[in-house]
This record gives sequence, C-alpha cells and structure tokens, in this order.
Amino acid sequence: MNKYGRQAQEAWKAASPTRYNQIQNPEDFFTNLGEEAQEQVDELLPKIAGPDPKGEGYLEKVGRLNAAKNQAEEIVRYDLLSPPETEDEEDEYENPTIKEHLEFMAEMQRLREQL
Repeated sequence: MNKYGRQAQEAWKAASPTRYNQIQNPEDFFTNLGEEAQEQVDELLPKIAGPDPKGEGYLEKVGRLNAAKNQAEEIVRYDLLSPPETEDEEDEYENPTIKEHLEFMAEMQRLREQL
C-alpha cells in the first residue's frame, strides 16, 4: 500500500469508523485507492506545473514543481481519498471539480506569463 492508501485508510478510520468497518477487505480497498490516487497525481502534476517559463532558474523550477505536486496531491486527497460524508452531513458549499482546479491553474499560468 502506498502513502496515499495509508493516508486514506487513517482518515477513514478516524472520520467514519462505521463505514470503515463495513469494508470487507480494507487492505485491498485502500491499496487500490492509493494506486488510483497516484495515477491521478501523476496526471495532474504536469498540467498544474505548466511549461517552463522563459528564464526560469533551477531553484524557481524546483519550487514551482514542488508547489504543483502539493496542489495535485491536495486535489486528489480532497476528491478521492476523503472519507465519505455521513447521510446527515450536508455540504455547505459546492465542491470544485478537478476540471475547475485545472482551469484556475491555467488562468494563473496565463497571468504569470503576462508579468
């Protein structure tokens, strides 16, 4: 099980123990969930990071790529790894989709390029 599967398993145990206990094979479930999360992070990372800006230095690139990885992991953690809400919980706001996150990141990239 990778780090994303372990994170999800711990979150489910803490936030929704009843639902966690209903999973027939938690090891397989969270192993598969972690693998799916890794695939999504790997797919999102280059989209969020965008192309290398002209004149970008090494440390700037490392910072940009680290920030992009953190953002990709946060999106996946929120969209995929969070334990399900209980039936009596209601969303107080509309959850943004991955597409909306990517559109926002593309707009931020355009603005950076204009500067």
